[in-house]
Amino acid sequence: MRLTVLLVVTTFFAFMTACSASCIPTGHVGVVTTFGKVTGRQLSEGINFVAPWQGVYKPSIRTQEVKEHAGTPSNEGLIVTLETSLLFRLDASQVKQLYQSVGPNYVDVVVVPNLRSTMRAVTAGHKAEALYSTAREAIGEEMRLALELELQDRGVVVEAVLLRDIQLPETLRTSIEAKQQSEQQALQMQFVLQREVQEAERKRIEARGVKDFQDIVSQGISDKLLQWKGIEATQQLAHSQNSKVVIIGAGDSGLPIILGQ
Repeated sequence: MRLTVLLVVTTFFAFMTACSASCIPTGHVGVVTTFGKVTGRQLSEGINFVAPWQGVYKPSIRTQEVKEHAGTPSNEGLIVTLETSLLFRLDASQVKQLYQSVGPNYVDVVVVPNLRSTMRAVTAGHKAEALYSTAREAIGEEMRLALELELQDRGVVVEAVLLRDIQLPETLRTSIEAKQQSEQQALQMQFVLQREVQEAERKRIEARGVKDFQDIVSQGISDKLLQWKGIEATQQLAHSQNSKVVIIGAGDSGLPIILGQ
């Protein structure tokens, strides 16, 4: 009889201990409630012991992603389709207030509606062409700052807003691509013109060098020098084995005329 009572008591306490143990996974915190009421006690990672009549809400404080696909108006009134990703996490020190004021479905109640509203508000202040250009990073940062103001009191920390894809109306997209192509062609033509100007300058410098060389050479050549060179050439020909006829003093300058056979 005593053994049976001891077994029952041991089983009861083991059951109560198992019911009182709560394991908080890594990257989570535990919010303790008593009959549905938040107690203010918060549990950290690992094994924690609570009363059997208490519940534990275990939200994640890791980085989470919310994707949103929506059509938003631009500054010109054009509808631009945006695909965004919001990266956020919960502030561990404010998890109790968030659970008490919003509940476990805070993503659908607070995060997503504010993301949609911010997307429309920010894109309405920019032209559609800016969304299609490199300004998209600045627009993403503007969305992040706006969301941060809206969600920081809720205990939601906004890390980044990424514009994954932007789809413009077909006519506007074609116009922007044509404009970009024209700009590329203009830059290419400017490069060609600059290269031609450099080539013309090179040829001008080369011609000036040739002219300077000719001026120097012409100044150093005189009639006396030419006559002397003619005499030297006549002497060399006279000693060669080739048959020839040399007429002395027959040229206009008095130089010999050599007739070869």
